[in-house]
Amino acid sequence: MQLKFLWVMGASAAALSAAAIAQDDTAQAEQAEDTVIVQAARRPLPVEDLPSKIRIIDRGTIDQQIGFSTNLVDIIGQRVPSFSPSRQKLSGAGESFRGREPLYLIDGVPQSNPLRNGSRDGFTIDPAVIESIEILFGANAIQGVGATGGVINFVTLSPQEGADWEFRTEAAITASNDFDGDGTGYRGSLTALKDFGALDLVTSVAVEERGAFYDADGNRIGVDGTQGDIQDSLTTNFFVKTGWDIDPDTRLQFTANIYELEGDGDYVQVVGDRDTGVPATSVRGDPEGDAPTNTVNTFSLDLTRQNLLGGDLVLQGFYREFEAIFGGGTFGGFFNTGNEAPGELTFDQSANNSNKTGFKGTYTHSELGVEGLTVTGGLDWIRDKTFQELIQTGRLWVPETVFESLAPFIQFDQQLLDERILLSAGLRHEIASLDVDDYTTIFSSGSTFVSGGSPDFEETLFNVGGSFEVVEGLRLYGSYAEGFTMPDVGRVLRAVNTPGQDVDTLLNVEPIIADNTEIGASFERGGLSANIAYFWSESDFGQRLFANAQNIFEVRREPTEIEGIEVSAEYQFDGPYLIGASYAALEGQSDQDDDGRIDEDLGAENISPDRLNLYGSAEFLDHWSVFVQLNHFFDREFNDPTDVTDFDGYTLVDANVGYDLGTGGRVELSAQNLFNEDYITYISQASSSAASRNDQFFAGRGRTLTLRWTASF
Repeated sequence: MQLKFLWVMGASAAALSAAAIAQDDTAQAEQAEDTVIVQAARRPLPVEDLPSKIRIIDRGTIDQQIGFSTNLVDIIGQRVPSFSPSRQKLSGAGESFRGREPLYLIDGVPQSNPLRNGSRDGFTIDPAVIESIEILFGANAIQGVGATGGVINFVTLSPQEGADWEFRTEAAITASNDFDGDGTGYRGSLTALKDFGALDLVTSVAVEERGAFYDADGNRIGVDGTQGDIQDSLTTNFFVKTGWDIDPDTRLQFTANIYELEGDGDYVQVVGDRDTGVPATSVRGDPEGDAPTNTVNTFSLDLTRQNLLGGDLVLQGFYREFEAIFGGGTFGGFFNTGNEAPGELTFDQSANNSNKTGFKGTYTHSELGVEGLTVTGGLDWIRDKTFQELIQTGRLWVPETVFESLAPFIQFDQQLLDERILLSAGLRHEIASLDVDDYTTIFSSGSTFVSGGSPDFEETLFNVGGSFEVVEGLRLYGSYAEGFTMPDVGRVLRAVNTPGQDVDTLLNVEPIIADNTEIGASFERGGLSANIAYFWSESDFGQRLFANAQNIFEVRREPTEIEGIEVSAEYQFDGPYLIGASYAALEGQSDQDDDGRIDEDLGAENISPDRLNLYGSAEFLDHWSVFVQLNHFFDREFNDPTDVTDFDGYTLVDANVGYDLGTGGRVELSAQNLFNEDYITYISQASSSAASRNDQFFAGRGRTLTLRWTASF
């Protein structure tokens, strides 16, 4: 595969160079766009200067995608082909970014839960309040713990300076292809923005009720009674952000986001039959236990001070509380307490809880006597308390675990040759500790007593990179960066079944250090923008998910290697027409038999299929617009002894037609899976945990129609 990557890199770089030389310099200057600063990078560099791949999904694209899906993972995947295909469930278990875990943020506040990763990070905020999505590709430590695959930062709305009251509203109705009554969903939101001068305000409420999902054959898709589902659910999101410009250089801002997604519990699953190709379905029923739920409350207070001793200071304090309730089951006695009568099985279900308190401080100075030099330094602190409870019997499955990290960092950026060259280097020193009291595992793990402990870790993480504008519009770049995260400590702690263990000596709770080396080229001139990147990532003591005998995910720590290529291009014609394409191909391997050779394929839970995205839009007759997108997921085979995890790819097409009503707003009709493709989702086909389970054999959604009205006044 490496030879294929290098060939594609060479051919694409040559094409980019030829295009750059062929373009007219005067035309390019006339079409120059405003510089965009990426907040997630924590330093004031334009996106085109950063020595790694960056993608910004703007508000217009978000609005375009909401008609197809309000699932933020779906929206990201449409522009980031190295992101795994969505499971279309509440849990994103097996969804990865460049084969590793992304760190999700809301305005810089971490939303990911690496200590007990329930894969619910994509459901923490409603898209109605998101202005843009900033995506930093590849492992890095600029935002702290968790970004071994990259950073995804949801930037929330702000009013325009000097703007009067602006109200944004939307209403939508979604129906299955056959207009089944219980397949109908409803959505509405109202957002108000106002700049009062020294004060400004954004406030929003969004509500979405999802009905049952139907596949291409008109059958209800099976509800995921274990991990949780987004079908047959109610989502509410309350958001407020208010700022006070104390003086021209000082601003204080408070943000609160209250989010809940709760299942309605109207259906139970009818298991499918993998051998005959019959997917799981749902029938009306009353599932046992509490409804699967995501409840996330995020609060932050930001202080910015410009021109402080010649530099700019940014301070942020935050608090976030998170609870994820999963579905339940007996799992062949896995949740038994040991007090059951012979043959009796105990039903239970778990809830992940994580409370984060943190502080981020950043100071940037660019007037240090060296022309073109910018120095950014800071200090981050975070405390994360996590546990997993079995809520029906009141037992702790994962004991209370406290992770605390203090991390100073410094970053140097030097611009040369009239800003045509950028050289970048930095380091971050993580001082981290994990604190766990004595605990006893549950009965299925032998009721094993484990001595607590407080292992601590120190890691210095480096990054270095550079970019060079070869000719106007064409930039080459390369970088090396290290990312730091904790393994899924909860899965490790709850699975201990050997007596005499203690937390201080459990190697499985040591941190994961993943590096990312990347070379690429970007081109932007006239209406054409393009990017190509080749990356490889290694971790000497990585993490791989696997399914145990009860098909419950556990963690194995193994050396892992991942490499991939990403190509994207977009062209804006002189008229209101746009076309674009993106492609990603990834390979990943690990040392699964501890023989010192990294030669076994990472499974579908850990790496995505190769993917091609195509899209185009047009406006015509003053009021009409159309948008079409295609996603093709290529076949993938894994080098396991059987072919049960082989993936048969599929192609999905979505289309949207809109009409501008003028002062009356805009109305759109969207069709997800326009051609009603009949398919089984990627994880259901290829995951090792699903390969032997008929209850995890899920079809994807068939043709789904959404009529949506939006207006601003």
